[in-house]
Order: sequence, then C-alpha cells, then structure tokens
Amino acid sequence: MGRSGMLVSEISYGNWITHGSQVEEDAADACVRAALDSGITTFDTADVYAGTRAEAVLGRALKGERREGLEIFTKVYWPTGAGRNDRGLSRKHIMESINGSLQRLQTDYVDLYQAHRYDYATPLEETMTAFADIVHSGKAHYIGVSEWKASEIRAAHALATELKISLVSSQPQYSMLWRVIEAEVVPTSEELGLGQIVWSPMAQGVLSGKYLPGQPPPAGSRATDEKSGAGFIARWLDEDVLTRVQLLKPLAEQAGLTMAQLAIAWVLQNPNVSSAIVGATRPEQVYDNVKASGVKLDADLMKAIDEIVEPITERDPAKTVSPAERP
Repeated sequence: MGRSGMLVSEISYGNWITHGSQVEEDAADACVRAALDSGITTFDTADVYAGTRAEAVLGRALKGERREGLEIFTKVYWPTGAGRNDRGLSRKHIMESINGSLQRLQTDYVDLYQAHRYDYATPLEETMTAFADIVHSGKAHYIGVSEWKASEIRAAHALATELKISLVSSQPQYSMLWRVIEAEVVPTSEELGLGQIVWSPMAQGVLSGKYLPGQPPPAGSRATDEKSGAGFIARWLDEDVLTRVQLLKPLAEQAGLTMAQLAIAWVLQNPNVSSAIVGATRPEQVYDNVKASGVKLDADLMKAIDEIVEPITERDPAKTVSPAERP
C-alpha cells in the first residue's frame, strides 16, 4: 500500500451497495467466502453503508477467520444518525465512530481508517489529531482518505508526518471512463508515498458490457434498483457511452478476458493503484473478477482502449469534490 510496509490483495472486496441492502445475508456471506477462497485478504467497508448494517454483515461473515491474515478497511464522514454531530470529521464524531465500527466489525482494530470525504467545517488539525490518537491507541494501523483533492492530501500528509502516523492511501473513483485523478492526485500520491485503492473500476457495471444501447437495463441490475445505486450509474447510461463500451468487447476477447476483467485489469496497470475494489451479489462474480489480478495489458491494447473511450472519458481534476457543507 503505497510506500508503507502493509501488503494488500490486488483485488479488494467491497460491500458498498450490497451487504445489508441489495442482497440477503446468506448471499453476502457466500460472496465473502468466495473472496477468501480466491485469495482476497483485503475487505473495504464504511460506517454509512446500508446505515451501518454493512459493517455488521461483514463482521459476521469474517468471524472465525485469522485476524492477522486480513486487512479490514472502513471509513468515517457521512451521516450515521440523526444528530448534528453524527457526521463529519470532528474529533467527537471520529472517536465515537471508530468505536461503533469496531463493535460492528467484531474486531479490536482496523488496518486502515479512512476519511470518507473532506470536512470543510472542521479544522484539518482537529481531524488529523483525532486520527493520530486512534492510531496511537491501537484502534487503527494506518490512515487513508477518499475523494480528497491533491492539495488536501498534501496538507494532511504534512500533519500526519508531524503527528508520527502513516497516511498511506487515497480511495478515489477510477476507471477507463473516469480518470480525474491522473492529472493531480496520482502524481501527488506518488510523491508522498500513498497508494490508490480505487472504487468503481467497472463504472458501476457499465464496463461489464451488460447494458446495451437502445435496450432497457437488464432486470434486477443496479440500474433498475433505486436502493442499490441507480442514481450513480445513470450518468453512464448514455447511448454514445454504451455504444463505445460495446466496441471494447473484441479487445477483451483478443486478450482472453471478459469485459469486467478487462476493466479491472486496466485500472491495475496504473503503478500507483495498490488495489481495485470489487463488489458482488453472487459468488460467481467474485471468481470471475479475481482473474483480472496479475494480468498485464500490452501497450497496443492500452492504446486501442484509449482510442475507443477517449471521447467519453472524464479527466477534469476539479471533479474530485467533497460536499461544501456537511450532509
């Protein structure tokens, strides 16, 4: 993970919109078992997912596993209750949130505790001091951020160094279609020693190729379920996007990969990407996705991909944003 001494699996298992909401617990447990069977040791969640239920589901699914053989990540920032302090990155909320997360995850510590967004209502010094106290108390080993701008990462890293804690990661959205981190966040992270743990490498499933131009979304897919991220995928359900994505299919076949594997392998070609987060509603999806690990895409294939997706790719670094006010 970046320049830290912690190793992570190239594919991480995440339960953002599945555990506690989209799938029943038996199915969630089966997916976690498939991840473990496939060699995944890194599991990413957050207190806000499914209103804290996702952490609890993951904790039960991992119960009995050798704790030292896992890397468990969670996050803090988004609202977890109705109170005005049940959100943000104040010392009060961070200290209360880590205790709740550890209880739900059934563990004494998390390997990585991440700021889920930047909190403009709290001084950065207050946030980082609270994180430092959590690390020094043994409740977390490392600190990370999610969707922070390069300038915010740089300021946090300076404070982390002063406070003698390790800021080791950034968790941004990243895919063939969403490359906003490449201009500023990645170079800054490389300089400071952070690695990227990227989410949505398949652009909410669009890069799997299952959404076809001119046709309604498949029944039961994310695009048809308001509880499972339909709002997030909507921006990709454009006819031009879907048409161009279908042009990637021959390239995937040429490489001996599924469309999903090609999308995941593509983000892993970036040397600053430590791990790509995948989610699943069925164990078969996990077994398919992990086959992207270790795949090397040659320069000609990467160029061919760029030529197809360039007109629909978002690169503006200003798209890395946190709420101007606490939600």
